Amino acid sequence: PTSLSARTPSGNYKQTTGASSPTNTEELLTPAHEENVRFIHYTWQRVMREMQTCQGNENNNQGPQKYVERTPNPALNSFTPVDLNDVKRKNTQDPKKSL
Repeated sequence: PTSLSARTPSGNYKQTTGASSPTNTEELLTPAHEENVRFIHYTWQRVMREMQTCQGNENNNQGPQKYVERTPNPALNSFTPVDLNDVKRKNTQDPKKSL
């Protein structure tokens, strides 16, 4: 078996200790991060509204187009989308995960 030091990545990196890392996830959210999240959220909402508006008109080449796989990947047959709001809600309710 290889030693631990042989598997250690080399190069420049900053290592943080557990004592200095933030314990509250809110400390990680900078104003720039919040601005990016707002931008993505509102832009996605606009795209969804435009798609609903253009949904009935198949010949309309203006506006957003929904991508559909021509040959679906069989490995994804059992894939189920994740509701991120539900995951967040569960994580904030679990005291072990909210630390």
